[in-house]
Amino acid sequence: MTSTVPHLTTALKGPLLQLESHLLTHRLKVESWLREQWLQTPAPFYASVDLRNAGFKLAPVDTNLFPAGFNNLNPEFMPLCIQAVQSAVERVCPHARRVLIIAENHTRNLFYLESLETLRQIFEKAGLEARIGSLRDDLHEPMSIELPSGKECVLEPLTREGDRVAVGDFSPCLVLLNNDLSAGRPAILENVEQKVVPPLSAGWSDRKKSDHFSHYQAVANEFAKQIDIDPWLVSPLSLQCGEVDFMDREGSDCLAKNVENMLVSIQNKYDEYGIDKEPFVVVKADSGTYGMGIMTVKNADEITSLNRKQRTKMASAKEGLKVENVLVQEGVYTFETLGEDHAVAEPVVYMMDHFVVGGFYRVHTGRGVNENLNAPGMHFEPLAFAQSCITPNKQEGPDAEPNRFYAYGVIARLALLAAARELA
Repeated sequence: MTSTVPHLTTALKGPLLQLESHLLTHRLKVESWLREQWLQTPAPFYASVDLRNAGFKLAPVDTNLFPAGFNNLNPEFMPLCIQAVQSAVERVCPHARRVLIIAENHTRNLFYLESLETLRQIFEKAGLEARIGSLRDDLHEPMSIELPSGKECVLEPLTREGDRVAVGDFSPCLVLLNNDLSAGRPAILENVEQKVVPPLSAGWSDRKKSDHFSHYQAVANEFAKQIDIDPWLVSPLSLQCGEVDFMDREGSDCLAKNVENMLVSIQNKYDEYGIDKEPFVVVKADSGTYGMGIMTVKNADEITSLNRKQRTKMASAKEGLKVENVLVQEGVYTFETLGEDHAVAEPVVYMMDHFVVGGFYRVHTGRGVNENLNAPGMHFEPLAFAQSCITPNKQEGPDAEPNRFYAYGVIARLALLAAARELA
């Protein structure tokens, strides 16, 4: 399969090409520093990171500790996934022979089920027996679902006996969560004797994006010192805004003030680097995923003048949970476009243990360079990361495919390290 590489459509490539060149020049220092960090703080079992490439900066905007989308990875790097899974399992549960994957409840989403089945097959190819368990209350016997790819996904009801969970007579050594626990921590999984990864505390019922990006800022600062760069080039400015009720408009003035302050901070950095672009801010629910509870703001007045439809959209996240805290984050443009219609694209990088195992571009023909692409109408273009993310080539120049992908892999691993510290 040939990789699809979007065109970086911006005249502001200078700082980014400098950054990519800098990463290539200091590659030995980058890799040895990361190795030291993994010895101190082991990586999460798996994760995916959404990146934005603005030409003048490259930064993560979301880190998912319960990644779906394995079906969108390039099949060519399946061997990388298998090796990484073997390494991850050996670290967290060395004697594991059986793995039970705990699924999300949205079984109507066939793309998600394709991802689940792909993940299950990765474990089997790694030499582990693997099945998929469901937390659905209305599932009382195994349910087989035919998938568009021709594969079959079998979901089985999760049961508990004593301190162990199982599906049927399949009692696993290792329980892998692929459910982000937006609806809360399931009692059936509390205090089981089996190893559960990621831990229940990694779910959105316990975790906040603002905590993650605080850790990320610290990681970016440390990394920047190692290779002598401005940490802003790899990190979005972020701050948490406390109690907000979008329906009752409580906290709106405070949120608007924070947005205004953030816009000023971004403009100061743009002035420093001679960037002739309009700053924008992304306001997003501090917990949750699936692109819900998120809006792009260019002026603080937009916060105080939200109409009822906009307030309703911002007031709830996945599983209908009420949004009470928000993250105010520097908006990072994406100037990568794909195809003749110049569809906007952003890279998503996948990791297992501390290894980059692949990625894809999230592409949206109906969204702009400053909008959230994780929305209905998106599609995915696999990346041939298998070789190029690990083996940059100095001779080819910083914006060549292997070198751009290498830069993606470095920044994604910084986000993974932030998540590792957060969980620790």
